[in-house]
Amino acid sequence: MSTEKQKKIEDIWIITREYDGLAGAGGVKDVCRQLAEALVKKADVSVMLPMYGFINAQSLGFKPHDEFQVDINYVGVERREEVRIWERKHKQGKRNLTIYLVDADRYRDKRAVYTYTAEDEADNPVHVSGSGHYDYFAMNVLLQKTALNFMLFKGKRPDIIHCQDGHTALLPVMAREIDGIRHFFRKTGLLVTIHNAGVGYHQEVDDLPFAKAITRLPSAIIGKNQLDGRFDPFLASAPYAVMNTVSENYARELRETGDDEMTGWLGHTLARRGVMLQGVTNGINPEDFNPEDAEKQGIAASFSPGKGDLAGKRECRRELVNMIRQQELARVRVSGTLTDAPDLPLFTLIGRLSEQKGVDKLVGALKTLLSLDEGFQVLILGSGSKEIETELIGLTEIEENQGRICILSGYDQQLATQVYAAGDFFLIPSSYEPCGLTDYIAQLFGNLPIVHHVGGLVKVEDGKTGFAYHEHSSAALREAMQSALLMFRQHPERIRTMQQESVKVIHNSYTWDKIVLRYMQLYQEALTLCTEP
Repeated sequence: MSTEKQKKIEDIWIITREYDGLAGAGGVKDVCRQLAEALVKKADVSVMLPMYGFINAQSLGFKPHDEFQVDINYVGVERREEVRIWERKHKQGKRNLTIYLVDADRYRDKRAVYTYTAEDEADNPVHVSGSGHYDYFAMNVLLQKTALNFMLFKGKRPDIIHCQDGHTALLPVMAREIDGIRHFFRKTGLLVTIHNAGVGYHQEVDDLPFAKAITRLPSAIIGKNQLDGRFDPFLASAPYAVMNTVSENYARELRETGDDEMTGWLGHTLARRGVMLQGVTNGINPEDFNPEDAEKQGIAASFSPGKGDLAGKRECRRELVNMIRQQELARVRVSGTLTDAPDLPLFTLIGRLSEQKGVDKLVGALKTLLSLDEGFQVLILGSGSKEIETELIGLTEIEENQGRICILSGYDQQLATQVYAAGDFFLIPSSYEPCGLTDYIAQLFGNLPIVHHVGGLVKVEDGKTGFAYHEHSSAALREAMQSALLMFRQHPERIRTMQQESVKVIHNSYTWDKIVLRYMQLYQEALTLCTEP
């Protein structure tokens, strides 16, 4: 695309269910905040998300902005829901970064972003802790309709609307097909970013009459955009928006390989329809995870992997081990312990304990490796599958493993930072991984990733910025861990070189200031799909 034909982009809107510092459940929150903060250097940016029950808008500096009604029809029932908009504006030089919260009854009674909590289950046993909200589709539609109506009522016609994941993926088809809306947005470019295309993450719905009633979309659109009999937001908006995933390799896997089976064949279906699914690898703000500032990070001592200064890392490890041994971790349940052995390599893992994250394969690898090699320790922080968690805890109870493996059940952000800082190797054995953020964070803390080389994890270069293996099995993971142990013991200077190289590569290639340039290119592509130039 020639520079002469490019339109100057002045106003970008991001519609999302998560935003770091306000509401989050995974990596989407980090991407949305960091992308917004990078984009505002180039354009005015507005972000809209729900005001969940755990958000206190006034205490966070938001002010009430507007109130109106949004049609949220059920089958055979015309109905409207009241929404109130809260606004917080940040001046960034000549530009504005504005956050809008959508206050509605449907959001106010939610204690978590996507799932019911233990408190919800105590109030109503039907709302099982960890299960998704029963009205998830209505929550999504309300957010998207509110965004479109708010822009329309205020005359805020953006150059770009950037929709995050399946939760907001219907917005493009609504903007192009709903009477009373489509004319206003005819010059607005639309982009949908797929953060996770796995089955169960599309925000699809199997009640087709309900989908038609609540969205007001034509029957033909509902009928022809189904995967496995369910109306799929990604398919519905594909003709109207540019679509990308959060890494080039994940996009390739969905377009070209059998791994797309894990999405219900979304990628292949899009390809058959002539839709080019693109990839943009997520970035990171290195200063957010800089161990040179111990006070900011809340760790025991400063150190600098990028400069080869790792002395403080040992202090971080010693303090964390002491906290574990003294049972000073209030927000997690501790199983097992670690002896104070700072010279032994420490394998770490932070995340959801699930098969998708490959933790079942890790259980198998550890069962063998713990009996073969006594010269390492393991520290795991996370929650998820009770079956997998029980197996991990069982490893801590074996007499020969005492002091060698510790499981911290639950999650705490500050504790996660301490684990990153303490570890030597960071395990990411995921069956699939659209991008991966934890590998970046681990590298910035001198914690070399050991990854299953899929999706966005291919950015970890084996022997250069971490360790990688290709077969999704316990045996392959164990062999990669053994390779890391061998290098740690026989070639510590290579470990130091890899730690330095990892930080260098992030600064050179994966900061958001660099990644945002690729998104600006996608925005230009989105403008070419407008119904009126």
